[in-house]
Amino acid sequence: MLARPGTTAHTTSPPTSFTRFRSSAHAQSAFVKSVVGGWEVSGIVTFESGLPANVTLRAARVGNGIGGNNRPNLTGSISYPNQVVSGQQQIQWLSASAFSTPAVGSWGNLTYDAVRLPHRQNWNMSVFKNFLLNEARGSRLELRLETFNPFNHTQFTSMDTGLGSGTFGRFNGAAPARIVQLGGKISF
Repeated sequence: MLARPGTTAHTTSPPTSFTRFRSSAHAQSAFVKSVVGGWEVSGIVTFESGLPANVTLRAARVGNGIGGNNRPNLTGSISYPNQVVSGQQQIQWLSASAFSTPAVGSWGNLTYDAVRLPHRQNWNMSVFKNFLLNEARGSRLELRLETFNPFNHTQFTSMDTGLGSGTFGRFNGAAPARIVQLGGKISF
């Protein structure tokens, strides 16, 4: 568990990196060495459990005299339906059925950061190809293809946690989608 200031514990696996080289030492001709050799594949992979989220009361439900930072009462089991809202392009991650407004002048019994966002898996991968341009001078060309989130997994970063809101429990933020970049470098 990785403890962060101001939040509850957050379980994670350490980022794992990998690199794989393809040598051209066994190739016979310069053409075969150029095509078969000089490849490199690398990446970083991270798996994390969901981040904690704090449920509070929206203005419409704050009329109990405490104020906007009050939390609701937990009156049932927290459920994560994870369903697409009919007629909309939103996902209902958290159900409001387990929460209720506390009595006038009292605090809610729900603990801080009692709910979680979905887990996250992040893949960053790259492929490099090195071409030898002039063996005598040692000049070479390197082509790089780098991808961030290459499998285009949606990684939700926040949701509406204000009980009483029309969009309570729905996602309202996500990390960037797939990013691909191509580059080249000549060394001489």
